[in-house]
Amino acid sequence: MSERSPAAAHRRWRARRHAELAAPDSWLGLIGLYWLAPGANLVGSTADATVQLPGGPARQGELLWADGRVAWQPEGGPARVLETDHAGQPTAVDLENWSFFIVDRDGRLAARVRDRAWAATRQFAGVPCFAYDPAWRIEARWEKLPEALTMEVPNVSGELKSVVVTQRAVFERDGESVALLPMSVGDDGIFFVFRDRSSGRETYGAGRFLKVPVAVDGKITLDFNFAYNPPCAFTAFATCPLPPPENWLPFAIAAGEKKWSDEAGH
Repeated sequence: MSERSPAAAHRRWRARRHAELAAPDSWLGLIGLYWLAPGANLVGSTADATVQLPGGPARQGELLWADGRVAWQPEGGPARVLETDHAGQPTAVDLENWSFFIVDRDGRLAARVRDRAWAATRQFAGVPCFAYDPAWRIEARWEKLPEALTMEVPNVSGELKSVVVTQRAVFERDGESVALLPMSVGDDGIFFVFRDRSSGRETYGAGRFLKVPVAVDGKITLDFNFAYNPPCAFTAFATCPLPPPENWLPFAIAAGEKKWSDEAGH
């Protein structure tokens, strides 16, 4: 097998996915998601803390949300402004065996709490995956829509986010034309959220993600062998988008990652 072949690339991708999910800072280590209110938000193990830690001091400090910024004020220490995940990598605050960071969801802020030592007590056996099948590497047309479409995309928390779509991927399957609408388009690739007839059976019930390279000469490659489970397949503390009805495909895609269960990971 050529190391440049799609199958070899798929093997390397699976190894990277395993390393990412087995790492101390993976989605599997999350233990809480706490929405913040403007003003002071207590962090600690006391029952009235806004951000609950499973151990340690009753009061570790406060998250101060004011003037569009969040600062961490530890007990007896200097305050520092925290970066949220809005523009990239958020600032992590480490507290003994735990850490937290701030997520921004359209102006709503929350602290995600992570158990930094989760990997020491839980064995991650990996995510099952279909064998690479070149039949699911599909070249699609990248078509401009006659007019922009606004989709109201729900997430697992029941909230809606407006996504403006100007293009779509179109391909043929079983003699019928099929279209997929992107969730986002950037210089680093095109991102889709979809579900298919395997969802809830062999694959994760809420659908899967797929990121593909940018279009070249009006074509994009949809390699469904690289379809992967969203973070909410691994934790209850993620806020994943759900597939819009336009991206519910009427056939099963036997490619990419399958269902994962925590029991299988022990």
